[in-house]
Amino acid sequence: MPHILVTGGSGFFGGILKQRLLSEGFSCTNIDLVPDRDQHPALRSVQGDIRDQELINRLFGETGFSAVMHCAAMLAHESIDDNLLWTSNVDGTRILAEACRQFSVPKLIFISTNCLWASNLRHPVKEEEPPQPVELYGRSKLAAEQLLGGYSKDLSIVILRCPTIIDSGRLGLLAILYEFIQDGKRVWVVGDGSNRYQFIYAQDLAAACLKALDYDGSDVFNVGSDDVKPLREVYEAVIREAGSASRVCSLPKGPTIAAMKLAHRLKLSPLGPYHYRMIAEDFIFDTTRIRERLGWWPTLNNQEMLVRGYRYYASQRKEIHARTNVSAHSRPAAMGAIRLLKWIS
Repeated sequence: MPHILVTGGSGFFGGILKQRLLSEGFSCTNIDLVPDRDQHPALRSVQGDIRDQELINRLFGETGFSAVMHCAAMLAHESIDDNLLWTSNVDGTRILAEACRQFSVPKLIFISTNCLWASNLRHPVKEEEPPQPVELYGRSKLAAEQLLGGYSKDLSIVILRCPTIIDSGRLGLLAILYEFIQDGKRVWVVGDGSNRYQFIYAQDLAAACLKALDYDGSDVFNVGSDDVKPLREVYEAVIREAGSASRVCSLPKGPTIAAMKLAHRLKLSPLGPYHYRMIAEDFIFDTTRIRERLGWWPTLNNQEMLVRGYRYYASQRKEIHARTNVSAHSRPAAMGAIRLLKWIS
């Protein structure tokens, strides 16, 4: 059976992709900084750092990988050193690409992000539009994309740019929304909530990864949901499904964004420059290219994804808030100053 190296396979999306590969008959090796709680006869789990070149070369030398699916990344809202984020996201990617070339692994699939932009382009964003990241995480993912371009003559490099990945088990900042809804608090939008922000269902992204395995050559693809509704409408759908007493209310755009900027500077909020720039804006990827070249399409819309995510949170809230030693997306983000907003809601 083909053997796939999955980086970040103990995390939220990496774990879903790993399980999807195993269910499809692939063998997998997972490398992650945090322990892997999954077990399977065709799974090897290695707790380690992708920046450890000696470890990476040993893994590649021991196993004839058919492809690398590179999901591992350090996130901006974690309390980590800037150098750790940059070296993990950029230098770690370079080490993996070098190992692919050295050990004749023909395919590397890289999970990138819509954080390459932080402004409303006022139209669906196509792959060829110049990125303009505004914070370290987005800049690091762009740098990783650019360095992978240097390997595209020797390897098949497929870059999948995705918005926020949603499914049961995706927590992080979304856990704050779910907590507000379960506790019957007001759910706040900035402005009138008419902005449309695209998500991607984790299983749809996993399907794109599988299709990319059979793609001949290197390419960049946007992925994202269809039929993107205004955020107010999306939140109201989750509130109805939850049977919650919550209601969606508006905050004035100018003062709220100013307050978010101040809270970020004072390190009182998990929301960074990308979030306060985009919280009241539209952002949607154009997914025409991946449909035409890979025959891929999304299956769930934003409302359906968030309902699944909320059900998971509501059924396991106590256990979720007790989690330690798991990836950032598999545990709730710290509320910081948002706790005050909940108190007055």
